[in-house]
Amino acid sequence: MTALLGLLLLGLLLSTVAPRLLARARWVEREPVLGLLVWQCLVVAVLLCCALSLLLATSAALPELRVLLFSGAPHGVEAAYGLQGAEGWGRLCAALLAAGGLQTLLALTREVRSARALRDHRHAELAHRAPELPASIASWRKRRRRRERLVVLENVRPEAWSLPGHGSRLVVTTGALQQLTDRELAAVLSHERGHVRARHHWLSQCAQALATGFPGVGVFSAFRDQVGELVELAADDRAARRHGRTTTALALAELNLGRGVFGACPPGLAQSPRRVDRLLAEQPRLSVRRRLHLTVAALAAPASVLLLAAAPGIAALF
Repeated sequence: MTALLGLLLLGLLLSTVAPRLLARARWVEREPVLGLLVWQCLVVAVLLCCALSLLLATSAALPELRVLLFSGAPHGVEAAYGLQGAEGWGRLCAALLAAGGLQTLLALTREVRSARALRDHRHAELAHRAPELPASIASWRKRRRRRERLVVLENVRPEAWSLPGHGSRLVVTTGALQQLTDRELAAVLSHERGHVRARHHWLSQCAQALATGFPGVGVFSAFRDQVGELVELAADDRAARRHGRTTTALALAELNLGRGVFGACPPGLAQSPRRVDRLLAEQPRLSVRRRLHLTVAALAAPASVLLLAAAPGIAALF
């Protein structure tokens, strides 16, 4: 039972202490893509702790599963895990962890269905407001449309957003075309294109599903909040690298006069003044060595979970 208790304690540590330290880290805003990687590795490590704990607890509760799990293991490996005689604790842990796993799957399913329904509704609404050209007229643009489609809507309010998924759309209004310069418009489109190509909507859906399924678990709510902010910063950086930080900051300010939001994110998710200040500050990126160290540390979180789970069996071989 040492491995099972160790996994539960490690999962508790990763889900309480690590998010607080990461939320206070100042380097995250300078390296949002790396910050997203670190948060994802942390969440994967917590989920691995739960999944492997469920496997060991179920093996302790069900001798048949234990025999199947260790059927090809060398002599002494099964005894090293100490699962025999722990049926009571195994049933309790397995029931709690299985309930959590089922809740995760249900929350993720609901979030995916809800997001898909909303996306289909927005695609249908967009098709109604800006119908496609007949195939005979638009056939010469067929290859380009498969990659992405730029749609212009009649609206005096300057806006720009993206619709991800199959047949992704980049949408701008005539107000944005009139108010933005060519370079600023290119920066806006690069920002939205970054969301689509990096599949930020998938990451946001998973983060929202975990936070909804486990409202009392701090690591999942912090993950949702950080993802909402970091994906915007990452898209800002993509636009700034291609079109300049000043141009991107001006486009951000022009689009959000009176709104406080860039793109199609929900209000309050990412405040534009802070992002404009960040772009204009031009803080240097972290050194390559520092980024490498942080990447290794991020990958070490899920690796340590796997090592802890395999430790009794490895020790039994020596």
